Amino acid sequence: MNILVLNAGSSSIKAAVINPISGKRFLELTADNLLDQPTLQFSDGTTTPLSKTGHEHALKVCLTALEEKLSDTKLAGVGHRVVHGGEAFDGPVRITDEVEGQIAALSPLAPLHNPVNLSGIRAARKQFSDLDHFAIFDTAFHQSMPRRAKTYALPKELIEQYGIRRYGFHGTSHQYVAQRAAEYLQNDLRNLRIITCHLGNGCSVAAIEFGRSVETSMGMTPLEGLVMGTRSGDIDPGLFAYLREQSGLSTNEVETMLNRESGLLGLSGKSNDMRTILAAATNGDPDCQLALQVFTHRLRKYIGAYTAVMGGVDAIVFTGGIGENSAVIRHRAVQRMDYLGAVIYEESNTAIQLTEDQPVGEFHVRHSRVSLLVIKTDEQLAIARDCHKLLEKADEVNTLPVIPVAVSARHAHLTRATLDTLYGVGYELTVKKWLSQPGQFAAEETITVVGPRNTIERVRILGPLRSKDQIEVSRTDEFFLGIDAPIRESGKVANTPGCKIIGPAGSVTIKDGLICAWRHIHMTPAEAIQFGVQDRDVVEVAVGSPDRPVIFGNVLIRVSDQYKLEMHIDTDEGNAAEINTGDEGVLTLTGRTGTLRKRRVENRVV
Repeated sequence: MNILVLNAGSSSIKAAVINPISGKRFLELTADNLLDQPTLQFSDGTTTPLSKTGHEHALKVCLTALEEKLSDTKLAGVGHRVVHGGEAFDGPVRITDEVEGQIAALSPLAPLHNPVNLSGIRAARKQFSDLDHFAIFDTAFHQSMPRRAKTYALPKELIEQYGIRRYGFHGTSHQYVAQRAAEYLQNDLRNLRIITCHLGNGCSVAAIEFGRSVETSMGMTPLEGLVMGTRSGDIDPGLFAYLREQSGLSTNEVETMLNRESGLLGLSGKSNDMRTILAAATNGDPDCQLALQVFTHRLRKYIGAYTAVMGGVDAIVFTGGIGENSAVIRHRAVQRMDYLGAVIYEESNTAIQLTEDQPVGEFHVRHSRVSLLVIKTDEQLAIARDCHKLLEKADEVNTLPVIPVAVSARHAHLTRATLDTLYGVGYELTVKKWLSQPGQFAAEETITVVGPRNTIERVRILGPLRSKDQIEVSRTDEFFLGIDAPIRESGKVANTPGCKIIGPAGSVTIKDGLICAWRHIHMTPAEAIQFGVQDRDVVEVAVGSPDRPVIFGNVLIRVSDQYKLEMHIDTDEGNAAEINTGDEGVLTLTGRTGTLRKRRVENRVV
């Protein structure tokens, strides 16, 4: 199976024919300088100057030449990189006329990118009309960011009217290198906290907690965040008004300056190429030295901030043209991070040379708690693999069987040691009511949970006892207690807040364990096969009337032969949606993309 991956950019066109399983490339093409002196070059050495400038002519020539060279190679589909998917797209999607229209409608959010991405889609759909075409969005991976991370502090009405929020970009690259990091570390991505640094002419950092993006440096547009080749990154918004008043520059002129004349180019006055900056800085150029310092200072600041957001970090990954090739940038970014447990091994750092056969390198000392990795990104392969999944229908679910819904009130799971302290040594829980999940029960016994602001009494203990203490509360409870409780999968209590709990015989201050439970579905292995899902997939569920169902996104699948089929939501969600225990739901269409889809921990937690 071969997939054609097409990336129509603002000044270039890149394409590759890739086997998504082996990763082997059969043919690649690049057309650069489309607005000046365009030239088409194939990986077989063929070079063709284009007679006209502009995307329309270049796309026609490129795709025609590509089709001729592929006369003996059968394509299974075409994957298109699309920069902005807005709220509408949280994953890869098969392209239809309706999807084209949605991409066009998102152009105001990415005026330099989506229109040319769309030109590539339309030209390729016309050239390869017998193939399925798929859109893979730079923003999709970051749809999992919680509201606190994606919300700007602007008037609510303005946000809702114009879709203003932080979206993030480079998602395909961040997701790809995070997965490669987990494989290299021989761990499950869903067990790791990773900071990925995509550093090229465009730069961004992402905090990936247990497989999902929870923060990223780019925002509503690719201008926010790190210093980049020609983009300023973070600035004071007051700069717009100040420059208009002081210099007479228009809004468009300021925007052009921030996007095309700033960053490394603006600071150095010489180049947007990091190699040029490093060489000049080494030779004593003060402007290039400052550009280098500002670039790495901003990068180090984001790494530290994202470590704080996740409550720690297991691996810091560098990728992209700068991240993969500049030992100096990597050194300056992670120096003096011993306090985080990230200890650089300079000899390894300077010796790293990534190749196709060796796409991962490490540069930490043996005792470093945090892994420092360099990983060769491959967005084209990632796009091809997403297309392959859609073609193979590997992401589809069964929408027919109904799923009983249970509304879970706040409760506590305790260890033997904690129960001994709260109720007395050797105390045994008394069954008040057996629960739907086999072997589990609500006990007669309760505890009091104490937070910084308030106290919640009569929190029911559930049995049997567990190996870790865990207090599950709703969002309302979280704010009432005054504790910032993260949404977590049951049992994932590391780096969560603790609290004081009180029983009739004593009290305990647990170090961690207070969470808002991730909405989830219990099912047996046989039921998982019936639904077409696997343990820890993430799905969407429609509950209520088929005419006006309530859609629950980011529902985690939990599979065990000890489970009984049931979906669990908390009291806040049940009250808001007017859903009661005993109602039923079905796996459903995902979002507005019109495709049946499951996701493996790419959830959008709100």
